[in-house]
Amino acid sequence: MKVLLTGATGFLGFRTLEKLVLQPEVEKIIATGRTIKETHYINHPKVEYRLGDLSEKEFVYNLVRGCTHIIHAAALSSPWGKLDEFHTANVVSQQNLLDAAKKNEIQKYVFISTPSLYFELKNKMNIKESDTLPSKFINAYASTKHQAELELEKAEIPYVILRPRGLIGRGDTVIMPRLIRAYDEGKLKIIGDGDNVVDLTSVANVVHAIQLSLKADLKASNKTYNIANGTPVKLWAYIAEVLRKLDREPPTKKVPFVLAKFIAQLMEIKSRLTNMKEPVLTKYGIGILAKSFTIDISKARELLGYEPKVSTEEAIEEFVKWYRENEKS
Repeated sequence: MKVLLTGATGFLGFRTLEKLVLQPEVEKIIATGRTIKETHYINHPKVEYRLGDLSEKEFVYNLVRGCTHIIHAAALSSPWGKLDEFHTANVVSQQNLLDAAKKNEIQKYVFISTPSLYFELKNKMNIKESDTLPSKFINAYASTKHQAELELEKAEIPYVILRPRGLIGRGDTVIMPRLIRAYDEGKLKIIGDGDNVVDLTSVANVVHAIQLSLKADLKASNKTYNIANGTPVKLWAYIAEVLRKLDREPPTKKVPFVLAKFIAQLMEIKSRLTNMKEPVLTKYGIGILAKSFTIDISKARELLGYEPKVSTEEAIEEFVKWYRENEKS
């Protein structure tokens, strides 16, 4: 098995790479990303790093040549930005990879998508993969990831699409660090009543799902799967626990959802009329913090044989330890 892993220098990609090198059936891994972080680098004889831009056809063709499997974990993931930039990063890159895959007889294509496709500014519980998607996606990230899914589905290449929810654990440079920064800057406040329930996913469990996907039989292939820990938690209780473990007193001040949404709408309008810089508040951002959002993982359990291996509590512990070690660097 010769694997191309995109997004290999990011949170999920790095953790996936750690496991891939341990699999005896994996002979070689082409690891690609834009930049290498010292905290997300693996020196191993199986790994060959090739940095570049997936929107460049020739670069992608050379990456894919000789590979048997592709794990596409790279994406432009942000609550805000220009549609054309998301399209280039999430759709054009997908098209380039698929074109190259067709010429190289790829045996399995594992695509990391997102449950953001389901998201609306309201409580949604136990969402199934078969549920009707919103008529309008919440942002450009969700809409372009959906388009990328459609590109893969029509490509006639054996595939598995994973939609993991709220990745947590060692190596997270996005979700929890962003909340911690907001807290340290005095900007983190509880949006809504603070009782909203959400699914989170240990990054180790997503890696486990990727490993299962690479080996998925015909019955489990060419399908889309929700991935989560399977034990929803109260979001603000989880945030409070992480902050306490990092010697920070959790916020108690609450802002009504309606007010936060109104302010976010004004900020978004101002951004669109000026420089498109990401506002301090976005509707998506306050919705994520205020609304309950859980997904049904029974399909992954039944067809992929997926079972969460690392609990939310264990993921918190490994993140806190890692964050303390790297906070000053």
